Amino acid sequence: MFFSNIRDDRKANNKAINLAGFRTLTVYRFGRWRMSVQPRFLRVGLSLIYRMMERHVRFKYGIELPYTVQLGKCVVFEHQHGIVIHGNAKIGDGCTIRQGVTIGNKSLESPFDAPVIGNYVNIGAGAKILGKVTIGHHVTIGANAVVTHDIPDYAVAVGIPAKVIKIKSEVRINE
Repeated sequence: MFFSNIRDDRKANNKAINLAGFRTLTVYRFGRWRMSVQPRFLRVGLSLIYRMMERHVRFKYGIELPYTVQLGKCVVFEHQHGIVIHGNAKIGDGCTIRQGVTIGNKSLESPFDAPVIGNYVNIGAGAKILGKVTIGHHVTIGANAVVTHDIPDYAVAVGIPAKVIKIKSEVRINE
């Protein structure tokens, strides 16, 4: 599973292994994989390696992607810096996330509420998706939009607060 995910991530990133997003995904996949290692005492060394690598990519590339995130296949971090993803977030297959994006909780009173993002979602630079919201499949979130409510499938949402301005035709891509 670990190597097949890395292979898919590499394809999604145009086979470029030097991209910050691909390197961050590799560290994330390693972090997820190490949690499956049994017996538990063998995991200790892997956890130390993971923590060093995670800090490296977080500080060098500015992408905060905890291993607890449920991340789909072929996700692309198109640009680096300022990307923060809540540890309880769920992100579907084929999503594109750009710089300055926050996917997180909305208030201190609900620290574990996190967004659920569908498949093939395109998130513009600087967008914020906050709270316990669900973003449908094939959605486009505009640059600098602030999403605090659910967005249906095939929608285009822009603005502060984000509003659906259009529903795209449901053209099926080979999923």
